[in-house]
Amino acid sequence: MLLRPALTALMLAAAGAALLPGGPAAAQNVAERAVNGAATIFGGMKADTKSPVEVTSDRLSVNQADGTATFGGNVVISQGEMRLKAADVTVVYAGNDRRRISKLRATGGVTLVNGPDAAEAREASYDVEAGTVTLTGDVLLSQGDNVLSGQTMVVNLADGTASVEGRVRSVLQPGSN
Repeated sequence: MLLRPALTALMLAAAGAALLPGGPAAAQNVAERAVNGAATIFGGMKADTKSPVEVTSDRLSVNQADGTATFGGNVVISQGEMRLKAADVTVVYAGNDRRRISKLRATGGVTLVNGPDAAEAREASYDVEAGTVTLTGDVLLSQGDNVLSGQTMVVNLADGTASVEGRVRSVLQPGSN
């Protein structure tokens, strides 16, 4: 079974990059880095990094003092076939460099979809500097009919390792990839 948790990193990276100077071009660069670092690890995930990143939400607040931007209420981030939905998405910039993203956090019924692959959790965070994606709270990953669930999943994009904890359950269908 090939579940693609790198999808989480890609969508969260794209969400934050949409706020960078250069808009979709910056998003493309961040997304390409996420894919290049993870595609070989997770089996050649196809991402449409040429497509623009679209972010819709009920509101956007930017706090220059603490270097954050928060999309709030019914957040939908899309790029090509990929979709991220959450109640809120917060982007944390790296120190005084407003062009570099340090962390991203999606909360409130996070759903990530890319074709037949999907991930759900209460929260998802992407630590850009550490190269880790963490899904917490009722984590559910699916690829076709194959399913993996637990309470917490941590993916290290640098070395390709992943761990799932908290009463892990997997359902693998015969003949599935």
